[in-house]
Amino acid sequence: MADVRSVAHRGDLFEQRIREQGTEEQGRRIDLLVAGCAHDPPPYLDRFDAKVTGVDEDLAAVRALMPGRTDLHAWTLGDLRSVPIPPRSFDVVQVTFVIERIQHAELVLDRMLNGLRPGGLLLLRMRDRSTAYGLCDRLTPSWLRRLLWRSLVRAEVRERIAGPLPAVYEPVASREGMHAFCLMRGLMVTDDVTTVSGPARGRIGSAVVRVVDRLSRGRFTSSYDEVTMVIRKPHNHFARLI
Repeated sequence: MADVRSVAHRGDLFEQRIREQGTEEQGRRIDLLVAGCAHDPPPYLDRFDAKVTGVDEDLAAVRALMPGRTDLHAWTLGDLRSVPIPPRSFDVVQVTFVIERIQHAELVLDRMLNGLRPGGLLLLRMRDRSTAYGLCDRLTPSWLRRLLWRSLVRAEVRERIAGPLPAVYEPVASREGMHAFCLMRGLMVTDDVTTVSGPARGRIGSAVVRVVDRLSRGRFTSSYDEVTMVIRKPHNHFARLI
């Protein structure tokens, strides 16, 4: 398992792993599912045969964004716990900044994994609840999060998102939680990347998370807030069926 502490361009890892997956499939079209697609573009795959499908929650703000999306071949809106995901239909599933924002996260992950073909890849990116940023995000009252949102979030992000996203952070929304989840389901974590990003990288945010780190004596670290993982579903027929 690769355990990298930072990357220059976060999309590079996902794009590289998808291209490798395409090579393994010997030129067959890659079917890619993007969960949380309203605010998450698919990886850039120039001159690569891929069909991209999106799923997201059926919210007014999401519905307003979707008709203008030209990077998706198809999309469906609904509750992520029940939105139709055909079993074993995708080679790659991308889930970016979704797991920490939803309830019943393990159920949603299991449904995404059920949609993967054997040998397929789950590309996961999330904020870690066990970091200083994760602690601040989940303990900050909603009214204060709305007040701080415009000053802490970059303009290009604000254009895509109507306001601060929910801060649920169930136990699986952590580096340790995801490793335990994968272990229980016989999944292989092939890449594990941590980095500092988003508000935790700004002047105010970085100062706050350093204070939390110091006061917690390192229990809630400020060394990273974002986790990127590449997870492979096994080919082994004797592994737990998901």
